Amino acid sequence: MFNSYETGRTGFVTLVANYIPLQDAYGGPNYFTLDPNGRYNINIDNNGDAVADIVFQFRAINTNKDISLTVGESGNNRQVSVPVVNVGPITAGNTTNLNVIESYFLDVQRGSTTQPVINPSTGRRIFTKPVDNIGNKSLPDYATYANSYIYNNVQIPGCSAPGSRVFVGQRKDPFIVNLGEVFDLVNVTNPLGSPSAETDDLADKNVTSFILEIPASCLTSGGEPVIAGWTSSVSPSPTQPNTLVQVSRLGNPLVNEVVIGLKDKDRFNASRPQDDAQFADYVGYPTFPEILELLFGAAGVQAPNLFPRADLQQVFLTGVPGLNQPQTQTRPAELMRLNTSIAATPAASQSNLGVVGGDLAGYPNGRRPGDDIVDITLRAAMGVLLTPAQAPSGQLPFTDGALSNSSFFDTTFPYLKTPIAGSPNASPTPVSPASAQVSTARRTQ
Repeated sequence: MFNSYETGRTGFVTLVANYIPLQDAYGGPNYFTLDPNGRYNINIDNNGDAVADIVFQFRAINTNKDISLTVGESGNNRQVSVPVVNVGPITAGNTTNLNVIESYFLDVQRGSTTQPVINPSTGRRIFTKPVDNIGNKSLPDYATYANSYIYNNVQIPGCSAPGSRVFVGQRKDPFIVNLGEVFDLVNVTNPLGSPSAETDDLADKNVTSFILEIPASCLTSGGEPVIAGWTSSVSPSPTQPNTLVQVSRLGNPLVNEVVIGLKDKDRFNASRPQDDAQFADYVGYPTFPEILELLFGAAGVQAPNLFPRADLQQVFLTGVPGLNQPQTQTRPAELMRLNTSIAATPAASQSNLGVVGGDLAGYPNGRRPGDDIVDITLRAAMGVLLTPAQAPSGQLPFTDGALSNSSFFDTTFPYLKTPIAGSPNASPTPVSPASAQVSTARRTQ
């Protein structure tokens, strides 16, 4: 969640929700379709009470075209459904060979009122999602194909300002982390060494992204420029038919991973921000810095000695005074907060350490794709925002060694890169027209 830094998009906020992580690009034959029985939500609180004032709710629709082939000889043949997602190349102008059409509805909830978002291209409420990047033979120009499903000039109900944009589809996973070594007791070569000395374990992974760009004026309320956001998803209850239950929740990255206790991770995922007082000790008395001291104490690493950790409470639960703390706040809650009045920093000038690096337009004031969220969180946990007396190791350059910065991403909407192709081979020479006619003649749908 960040103030858009694409040229000409001042005054817009970009919201990105990523689902189904760690996608192997070659994960066929079904790939990574969304759950049509679930709901994927981006929630916005704009008055400091930790309750959603605006909910952007996505619902997936997967339509099987049931392409079939004539199999057998004349007089002894059958029409048989194919087992694959596509039976030939797919381009931006021709999706005839695609066997599954993925689409979605987008609704906006404000209080008890729910209104549909209309596709400006068709005048209907249904939007289309590009198929995952199967490979270069199936999708010889995936970038152009996927970009054809960026919807511009979308009118958001309850928002009079024009220019909103929507995209839902597979992207190169933007999360950059030395994942295996971090969770192997921080088994990095040097946790105080080069920020680019290690491997990004997600370098070959894709993810499914819901990306909105909305005028900031449509997200804020009254004279309050700070908004707070989080994502959630709901799925059918396994024990209560026709009932949807919340199964995931995410505000600030890494909170559930390195802050919430193991026994409460599922409870946190099912909870709502207004009830976060039940998790307050995990933030005020964090265990992760103590683990780092246990692991690296012999090298002089010391956990902060100030409790409760007011600095982490500001980062995760209240916002930082003078930066992104709402003027009126009725309860602390684990949310990502963004001050929409702080101008975006151009991509080339961004510090990948955000506020820690002197760039007030970066994390924890929202989060941009290029913010090195792992390094920032490590340093915040160890007390970079505290005095040396309160945090003896607070100024050490903790890092997981997997570098992230704005150069890893596009500077235009939807910012996240084209997903990795499932097949690395280049697209071959197209089949001859004669062969193509035979193939078409033997197919029905």
